[in-house]
Amino acid sequence: MVEIDLTCHLEGFRRFLINSTCRSFIPESYLRDPEVFPEKEMDPGSIYIEAADKVSLTKIRDITFVNAQDILGIIYTSKSGHTKLKWRQARGPMGRLSGDASTNSLVNLSMARIITPQEVEEIISSADAAPEEQPRIGVDVAAEEPNFPEAGQTAAELLGVETDQPKDAPDETE
Repeated sequence: MVEIDLTCHLEGFRRFLINSTCRSFIPESYLRDPEVFPEKEMDPGSIYIEAADKVSLTKIRDITFVNAQDILGIIYTSKSGHTKLKWRQARGPMGRLSGDASTNSLVNLSMARIITPQEVEEIISSADAAPEEQPRIGVDVAAEEPNFPEAGQTAAELLGVETDQPKDAPDETE
């Protein structure tokens, strides 16, 4: 389990939801429509879309596809219960993603381009090195302003993850 606290675009989290729940059977027209989201009310696992305007389209298997506009928040719990994520609108389509994610969910976050594959590898390797400590990606929750990316800022810098790039300081070992 990894603690998540980062800023992401609504479309990225929508891709994550689809990859995690219904990628194999979502109709192509729904996949391309940025206003269509999967919603699931039954246990195990659930997805709740909180929106100003929401209309149910169709139900396939245990997923109800909804057309939602002006989304305020999304709550996702995986079938296993190991992943519990909340996306809350911060500004326009940008929002704060927080909660706990399993290794499988980290891969799906990477597939949705919310975090990079390199960051997933670093998180997993650091979790293996220190299993008693829960890894955490994101920003300080106590920060007053959300951490939005600036021009030229990498995802690793935004998430506070160190990369394997050489540092500017000279090496003092001989």
